Amino acid sequence: MVPALLLLGLSALIAPSASYSCYGDINALQAPTISCTAVRAPDCGVAALRRTADADIIRLRKYEIPIKRVARNLCLDPALIAAIISQESRAGLLLDNGWDQAQQRFGLMQIDRRYHQPYGTWDSEEHINQCSTMLVLGINEMRARHPTWTWDQQLRGGICMYRARIGNIPVYDEDPCGRDNYYVNSVIGRAQYFKRHGF
Repeated sequence: MVPALLLLGLSALIAPSASYSCYGDINALQAPTISCTAVRAPDCGVAALRRTADADIIRLRKYEIPIKRVARNLCLDPALIAAIISQESRAGLLLDNGWDQAQQRFGLMQIDRRYHQPYGTWDSEEHINQCSTMLVLGINEMRARHPTWTWDQQLRGGICMYRARIGNIPVYDEDPCGRDNYYVNSVIGRAQYFKRHGF
């Protein structure tokens, strides 16, 4: 009896759940268009996004339980956290001992040490919680600033605000969330992929 109850409790902790998110259903969003420019051509488009997400999900499985625990505590979709981890660091693949090449941005979700004091080790639940909390603050700020926006627009705005807040300086003039919305569309596309695969 006890083992069965324990198993049920563990499955509730890590099982995907629509009730995670207070910010809408990521699958209900229109599938984003991933536009390509000459400078992005090798790593953009829907097929390229699917390839990178497919590779990243193997590394993301290592962090699935802490991602889902943080998501549950923040009422956030775990697939969205996984998507930002994939977008920012390829689930750790692009990092050197937790740092980007310039040694300025730290961790799976790439917080910039010039603007924030990073918490925890680079791949810890504490780090995931710190950055995911910043994402939630960004979404809520969009809700407060733009109460007439749809939840889709508020979520997109919150993702853009997350990128600005962590200090991830845009590489392209239109990025993030200007003209072609490359960053936000990439995050949403990854989140939808990860949602379909158990996050």
